Amino acid sequence: MTAAPSTGLRAVVLGASGALGGAFVDALRANPRFAEVLALSRSSTPGFDLDDEASIQRCAHAVGQGGAVHWLIDTTGALEIDGVGPEKRLDAISAQGLVRSMQINAIGPALLMKHFIPLLSSDMPTVYATLSARVGSIADNRKGGWYGYRAAKAARNMLLQNAAIEASRRHPLAVFAALQPGTVRSKLSRPFVAPSDALAPEASAAQLLQVLQSLKPTGRAQFVDFRGASIPW
Repeated sequence: MTAAPSTGLRAVVLGASGALGGAFVDALRANPRFAEVLALSRSSTPGFDLDDEASIQRCAHAVGQGGAVHWLIDTTGALEIDGVGPEKRLDAISAQGLVRSMQINAIGPALLMKHFIPLLSSDMPTVYATLSARVGSIADNRKGGWYGYRAAKAARNMLLQNAAIEASRRHPLAVFAALQPGTVRSKLSRPFVAPSDALAPEASAAQLLQVLQSLKPTGRAQFVDFRGASIPW
């Protein structure tokens, strides 16, 4: 069984204005298997705002008018929010910072799941992928720090797992994946890693698309990196 039908696919990239989101859009549009690739963000038409569920619902409704979707890739999220970077120590956390990280990296993506997963074709192989991070793995946490970001990514993983278990009952051919893209050259990573030490967005997107095409439906979400290796939850 393949992860998607061979031709005429309809794809949606959420968060398409970001470096990795844009790279996914370009790669999908260059692939002759995809007949339509929608690039959606806060500035697109239709568009959405992670802080505004009504906008997410309107955007999903507009997409649904064009028919079922075969691939949905959510690349939304942020490491630095409202000018504040990740907390390195326990005494640096604040209620407001934790709430904002959860809103952008977990709650908003969960609302995208709520409104976009129902758009998946129910009788053909499909993919729903959301951008996670290795630091969201509880089992793999060896260094600590980055409290809000780690917690929000772990929450995003759990929300996807729940959604995958539920949605697989109606979409048994769907692959659900939490993606670790590597350290990608972008605004998000610039304050924390030198560009020379980061992956080009195009390279990460190309490898992740290969990984997604290789995954099989399991009735559960799968947590994988850009090389195709499984990551412990």
